[in-house]
Amino acid sequence: MATKIKLMRLGKMREPHYRIVVADSRTKRDGRSIETIGEYHPKSDPSVIKVDGDRAAYWLGVGAQPTEAVAAILKVTGDWQKFKGEPAPEPMKLPAEKPNKQALFNAALAEADGGPAEESAATTPKKKSPAKKAAAEAPAEEAQAAEAPETPAES
Repeated sequence: MATKIKLMRLGKMREPHYRIVVADSRTKRDGRSIETIGEYHPKSDPSVIKVDGDRAAYWLGVGAQPTEAVAAILKVTGDWQKFKGEPAPEPMKLPAEKPNKQALFNAALAEADGGPAEESAATTPKKKSPAKKAAAEAPAEEAQAAEAPETPAES
């Protein structure tokens, strides 16, 4: 069976997402696949490319032929160069780290009125249900009763 490594289109109109799959060369573009070895999201900035390099190397070694688009993706990730024994390309551009929303809120609060009283001042603790509150108080009462000194009985 002749196998191809190709893109399977997912997503909605004008928002494509692709899976990099290994499939029989005679199947449809979005038809049945043998194995999924990665993802490609071209609309993100920078594009998100995730490829399982070990599985890609296995399928290339077994004789699977990548399509032009997948070959370009494998060249960007460096898996094609590993397979061919060529020098590695420059590293991929990764998206910038998103700041923590709670840290941003606490910083804005600090600028506005002097700062939060504690580290997690941006969030309010959840209310306990009456059953859980009673269950939590019962062991505390038992511990207090056990710690109380016993008075000796006068005879």
